[in-house]
Amino acid sequence: MRALRAINNLLAKAAISLAMFIVFLMVAALALSATTRFITGTGFAWFIELPPVMVSWLVFPLLGPLLKQGQHIKVDFLSHYLSEKSKNIVGTIVNLIALISACVFFKAGVDATTMYYNLGQMMELEINIPIWWMFLAFPVGFLILALTSLELILYNLKKLSGKE
Repeated sequence: MRALRAINNLLAKAAISLAMFIVFLMVAALALSATTRFITGTGFAWFIELPPVMVSWLVFPLLGPLLKQGQHIKVDFLSHYLSEKSKNIVGTIVNLIALISACVFFKAGVDATTMYYNLGQMMELEINIPIWWMFLAFPVGFLILALTSLELILYNLKKLSGKE
């Protein structure tokens, strides 16, 4: 459990740092695009095309850290009416569903990334970016989600057994 928690904490820090860097790049690219168009009258298309390309790397690696921090989408009106034991049971079920879903989507992400890698297709931008780079965010993000869900399941089971 300690090793899994340490790995997940490291992955969460990396995902959050990556997200901050991507948001910076998105804002900078759009600001540079507007500045370039204002000064020269024309701009670089890739400044505008870059932010949508980076969205998958912004979203998917954050799935696990957001789930762990309780900032993922959730319905919490029942929590006021449930006992602590019931909350742990519901949490275990939710995290089990997240783990199973993450494993399915991880496999699909690996398949999609492999397919686009083998096809060798490039995005139609001013700069050449392989399509598989964008799709690689799917298996990376769902692997982080699977590990986080596993940690949360083990934590809930530990709480249910009374060893915490």
